[in-house]
Amino acid sequence: MAGRLAGKIAFITGGGTGIGAATARRFAEEGATVVICGRRKEMLDEVAGAIRAAGGVAEAVQVDVSNEQQYVAAINDVAQRHGRLDILVNNAMAYSVGTVDRTSTEAWRSNFSTTVDGAFWGVRTALKLMYKQPTGGAIVNVSSICGLFGAAYMAGYSAAKAALINFSRAVAAEGGARNVRCNVVVPGTIETPPMAAMLSSEKDRRNTEKLIPMRRVGRPEEVANAILFLASDEASYVNGAALSVDGGQATTLITSATFD
Repeated sequence: MAGRLAGKIAFITGGGTGIGAATARRFAEEGATVVICGRRKEMLDEVAGAIRAAGGVAEAVQVDVSNEQQYVAAINDVAQRHGRLDILVNNAMAYSVGTVDRTSTEAWRSNFSTTVDGAFWGVRTALKLMYKQPTGGAIVNVSSICGLFGAAYMAGYSAAKAALINFSRAVAAEGGARNVRCNVVVPGTIETPPMAAMLSSEKDRRNTEKLIPMRRVGRPEEVANAILFLASDEASYVNGAALSVDGGQATTLITSATFD
């Protein structure tokens, strides 16, 4: 069904690649005017250009979400130029890798500056805009399966993604009465550029797939479809939910898999 987001103005962070780019394409296919942001302009321009070539409406703005002034100004500019903001998707993330005992304070904080601080600045700005609109709005934050369970060597990332889930619930509790919904998508192992690097060997991929009941890695488009649902009017009574998109990875403790 086309036109599920017809006439909507959507702002998506981390839109130059992976889940963010896939979400931008799906939103545009469903009639939204899409504004994507990120730090790498060439990638953003490529995604926006492809959307426009396919007949959609898209803009690209270079923004570092971990910079409060940049991010807030970008959202406000979009709302001013288009007259409103209907959808905000906080997808941008940053992560550090290392054991807890060797993680510096700077590396620890880097996980939160984009995932948690950035989401807070974006949501706070969006709420001020959406509260003024009779139609309200929809916010979708992108967490991770690491936010449900601890991930070795990624303590900062896991903690930040867990914080994002409960932050989103608090926003849902506040915003619901004013017609602003906030939900979370919780992806599992998805074929994004960072994950592709971790699964570069066939052995690593096979062993990872054994941990997933569906026995395969997910695609960015599959997460984008979940984000689309939560952002659309089809989810008009869904508020404060954390929707796992992981092939069942979070549902089971695999004890019988044989690893290479």
